[in-house]
Amino acid sequence: MNQYPMTAKGAEMLRVELNELKSVRRPAIIQSIAEAREHGDLKENAEYHAAREQQSFCEGRIQDIEGKLSNAQVIDVTKMPNTGKVIFGTTVTIFNVSTEEETTYKIVGDDEADIKNNLISVNSPIARGLIGKEVDDVVNITTPSGTVEYEISAVEYV
Repeated sequence: MNQYPMTAKGAEMLRVELNELKSVRRPAIIQSIAEAREHGDLKENAEYHAAREQQSFCEGRIQDIEGKLSNAQVIDVTKMPNTGKVIFGTTVTIFNVSTEEETTYKIVGDDEADIKNNLISVNSPIARGLIGKEVDDVVNITTPSGTVEYEISAVEYV
């Protein structure tokens, strides 16, 4: 049984989505199927087939979320002492030595990752390279464009 690491915020977002799917989306799809059935011949009824396909996607997503939540390992770094080490859930500020750019990332679970909001998956190359390191450590991370040297400027447990 696989454990899915997830932040408290990520787990809450999945619970909200699950509630939306079960209480709003599922009943709407059932209503669409009922209305489409009333139109007669189901073999050539595009509305019926589209509604059934939506139902399939919705049920699949519900099962996916329920599975992840049941196997979730919720990690709340705000309740942990700040040891200065980079761990799952920490916010890390890194300095690119060659371009002199500073970037801040939060290391989160796969479902929460959103690079536009600087949320990176714990399984990403950058996160894997940073885990276990501390402030002022220099890390070489292999990226698609080559190896990049970073210095860790800050580690926050927020």
